[in-house]
Amino acid sequence: MGKVTGFMEFERLEEGYLPPTERLKNYKEFVIGLDDEAAKQQSARCMDCGTPFCNSGCPVNNIIPDFNDLVFQGDWKNAIEVLHSTNNFPEFTGRICPAPCEAACTLNVNEDAVGIKSIEHAIIDRAWSEGWVTPQVSATKTGKTVAVVGSGPAGMAAAQQLARAGHSVTVFEKNDRIGGLLRYGIPDFKMEKDHIDRRVAQMEAEGVVFKTGILVGEMPEGSVVTNWAKTNVSPEQLKNAFDAVLLTGGAEQSRDLPAPGRDLAGIHFAMEFLPQQNKINAGDKLKTQLRADGKHVIVIGGGDTGSDCVGTSNRHGALSVTQFELMPQPPEQENKPLVWPYWPLKLRTSSSHEEGCSREFSIATKEFLGEKGKVTGVKTVRVEWKDGKMAEVAGSEQILKADLVLLAMGFVSPVATVLSAFGVNTDARGNAQATVDEVGGYATNVEKVFAAGDMRRGQSLVVWAIREGRQAARAVDQFLMGASVLPR
Repeated sequence: MGKVTGFMEFERLEEGYLPPTERLKNYKEFVIGLDDEAAKQQSARCMDCGTPFCNSGCPVNNIIPDFNDLVFQGDWKNAIEVLHSTNNFPEFTGRICPAPCEAACTLNVNEDAVGIKSIEHAIIDRAWSEGWVTPQVSATKTGKTVAVVGSGPAGMAAAQQLARAGHSVTVFEKNDRIGGLLRYGIPDFKMEKDHIDRRVAQMEAEGVVFKTGILVGEMPEGSVVTNWAKTNVSPEQLKNAFDAVLLTGGAEQSRDLPAPGRDLAGIHFAMEFLPQQNKINAGDKLKTQLRADGKHVIVIGGGDTGSDCVGTSNRHGALSVTQFELMPQPPEQENKPLVWPYWPLKLRTSSSHEEGCSREFSIATKEFLGEKGKVTGVKTVRVEWKDGKMAEVAGSEQILKADLVLLAMGFVSPVATVLSAFGVNTDARGNAQATVDEVGGYATNVEKVFAAGDMRRGQSLVVWAIREGRQAARAVDQFLMGASVLPR
């Protein structure tokens, strides 16, 4: 490494944030990235550890020590080449990935991990500003056609890889803009959408065709998924028109909470609430919008989606925001010798929490209370866990005021009837059945139909979606051509 003793000389430096008083005024990104000198210093902390567990801790297997060393040497152009060799969209992961690579960092055994995510963020931002991110148009065309259904990170990664292999790729998206849950699930203050737009422009220059407002199959009656589809395309039409079809839709079926009073007005899934604000930010006009202005908001679910609801509610001007988590409060510091290099269970406080939020752990919702058909409160009870089983704590019931309740308890499966329309076999959770084997991976039981991303593995991280999209692209290329030079 460029600085063999760097990990002993330099402390971890976190990216900066604008203060809450400023960032709550709008929906813009507020992270202050590392400058060149700070990035160089942080990259110097990367150890010559022999076995870089960060590589395997990263789902796309980023070659982290190499790009760290290149940043230390000031060779930013080669750093982005190394980064792009494993990750199509580091501007996405550099902003919204929770960085399992850092949990696996060898330095993390007994010190603060190398700031890998912040270095990745710095590399890709530098690459865009320098004009190093350009279309990579295939020199030859195979004459093969591929339909990619879904334009989230898995679909985008697969489409880009397949186009670079020389195939003619068409991406079908049911919403009015490209990006899937990146577009309408991630708040703009975490990732502004021009990052998606310029990748779309790059991919269009590489030959990818994007078609929005087109739903493949039929949307289930009563679905709450944000959907602006203007027309439908049948699976038979796709199978007849394309040599291969890759299904990469998201796991958008929200987990419900069938407690008494669930039908009261004012109780909504997070994916009814978040996409509306993103559309407003994009300049769209909506007849009605779910707003938290002047309301007591309760967010049920302690994960990232719940945190996104907290940040959006605060920007609306909520009177109070309370977030529920069924599980006990995790420890503030994990037991590193026990869990390293795996993802640890520990208390994580997001930037949205810091903006204003009361967090309640070991709490369950017993009933939604209301007046005149509108939610006014939530009856809760404290719970405790013994031998893996949950039990209510006697005498711990209480009622919390609520004008808006947002259900953010995760997602259970793909929503649309795409899989059933194609006749794809599913697992017990409703996801497409397909292996990740080197040969025959990502293929479903239906001839020339493949599945990847959340539609295959279930709700997961953006970095896992990119990995699956890349690997599925290789599988499709092998199916079409008999062999593939695309990386796994």
